[in-house]
Amino acid sequence: MHAPTLPPVADPTDDPILQDLDSAKNLVELFFKRADEKGDAPFLGRKEDGEWRTQSWREVAQQISLLAESLRRIGLNEGDRVALVSENRPEWCIADIAIMAAGCISVPTYITNTERDHAHILDNSGARAVIVSNAKLLSPLVGAIGRTGIVDHVIGIEDLQRQQAGSFEYHNWDALVAGDADAARQAVEARIGEINRDDTACLIYTSGTGGAPRGVKQHHGSILCNAAGAAEILINDFGIENERFLSFLPLSHAYEHTGGQYLPIAVGAEIFYSQGLDKLASNIEETRPTIMVVVPRLFEVLRTRIIKQVSKQGRIANFMMDNALKISEHSEEGKKRKRDRPLDFLIERTLRPKIRQKFGGRIKAMVSGGAPLNPEVGNFFDAMGLTMLQGYGQTEAGPVMSCNRPAAGLKMDTVGPPMRGVEIKIADDGEILCRGELVMHGYWQNDAETARTIVDGWLHTGDIGHLDERGRIVITDRKKDMIVNDKGDNVAPQKIEGMLTLQPEIAQAMVSGDKRPYVVGLIVPDAEWALEWARANDEKFDLKRLQELPAFKNAVRGALDRTNKDLSVTEKVRQFTFADEAFSIENEEMTPSMKIRRHKIRDRYQAQIDGLYRS
Repeated sequence: MHAPTLPPVADPTDDPILQDLDSAKNLVELFFKRADEKGDAPFLGRKEDGEWRTQSWREVAQQISLLAESLRRIGLNEGDRVALVSENRPEWCIADIAIMAAGCISVPTYITNTERDHAHILDNSGARAVIVSNAKLLSPLVGAIGRTGIVDHVIGIEDLQRQQAGSFEYHNWDALVAGDADAARQAVEARIGEINRDDTACLIYTSGTGGAPRGVKQHHGSILCNAAGAAEILINDFGIENERFLSFLPLSHAYEHTGGQYLPIAVGAEIFYSQGLDKLASNIEETRPTIMVVVPRLFEVLRTRIIKQVSKQGRIANFMMDNALKISEHSEEGKKRKRDRPLDFLIERTLRPKIRQKFGGRIKAMVSGGAPLNPEVGNFFDAMGLTMLQGYGQTEAGPVMSCNRPAAGLKMDTVGPPMRGVEIKIADDGEILCRGELVMHGYWQNDAETARTIVDGWLHTGDIGHLDERGRIVITDRKKDMIVNDKGDNVAPQKIEGMLTLQPEIAQAMVSGDKRPYVVGLIVPDAEWALEWARANDEKFDLKRLQELPAFKNAVRGALDRTNKDLSVTEKVRQFTFADEAFSIENEEMTPSMKIRRHKIRDRYQAQIDGLYRS
């Protein structure tokens, strides 16, 4: 193995935020410290009846104390697991911290889970209680609870329209957060004094890209270490003042759980909860966040939307956008060439302010994680005057190991240097290994997989990459996803898929070619492009029927041909076929964090993929 590079560098000890994160015994202690400092300042925001309403730090702290004591009163004890099934909302944060304040272990669960998914997690975690937001989300849970028979309590944030309880007892949220908040706080304070950084805070279940989800044992120190690394970047590169996060990704995902909840708590920021993808654009303009934690797929969608909007604004706007992109391409890690500066100055006064306003006008940085970001997408947002940081990690590491930052030189084909408290080294086969307090304590009830994943204290990430000349991590691909063709050449599928989906004709793509002579693709056409094509060619818009037309397929083939020009011989996509429908969470072909589930897609389309090698 290569020697470790860029060992953790000690930070100045005079920063109070980092001091708090280093000294905190657990996440609950950190929260109460911030709540006592912030008092009546707004903390959690949600849109209700057309208006954004907030709860103060003090109000949230009182509800957490009361709920924690209620959980103990109904019979939950230290170490008991409590599942949390809810959309992003203030009660999610309150419930998560209250579960820990009760000495229990939080088990965040995706709202898109099927009954079978819920049954697996309830059975694997041994959850004794479930907190669920509404009757709709309770529906698939009831069957799972019946199948497992281990849940004693169901707590409804909203009215659950009580059914026959069977083996479990219903509880109402409002009743559990009522009472003497001061007495509850004293009881919580006494209890959390016994919770240490090494104790398990939560079980975060992996999103199942390669099989059944596994419960990752994230301890308090793992998340505190992660929050400290991210806070150090904010402090040093941007400064911290009146920060506001817009929470959009599922809080049951480790990336949002740490980056969208505990990082804001660490820096004393406000958290506003988005109403969902369909209202995200308006939510951004209304809430004016300073930080957003987002997955690459959303950036791809926003990029396409911005390009379309600018293209309709006339020749001057298009001239400005084209030249902004050219200037960005020729910039050396953010430094503009002298001859580009006059035009860049003009773009900075005309185009970029309009783009920034679409993002509320206060954005300091948008942080991409959860999946690889195509450098072209990152460069686009940089050209539009929005700071894009790409992070890297996985649930097993709290989840962030590294992040791009201006001080280290923004380079979009890297994921930045290791964060504070993180050691990285590259194994002889190119696998990225990680060590530090952020590394999980193992998989819940899965010692064999734990032993395979953590060896001599090093987390084996399953990702392939290297460190560049400045110590920044460059990801090549997932070790297990890597295509090895019949000649033994390695091909990184995510790179090819990312390039394909930047073409206007293609919404989604999965490439294949393991032990085969060449790479082939499974393509989902872009619906908006397909509609425009149908109108231009005087065809009825029926995506199924369009895919049978040779002219339509030739048009999509053109997108592949453009992509292939920028690929090596072994990477070129030689044949393709259309998917029957879009990859989605509902058909289990995408994870809730918008990554494709290759094994599910392969199972469904194996015959069509095999057929591409006979045509």
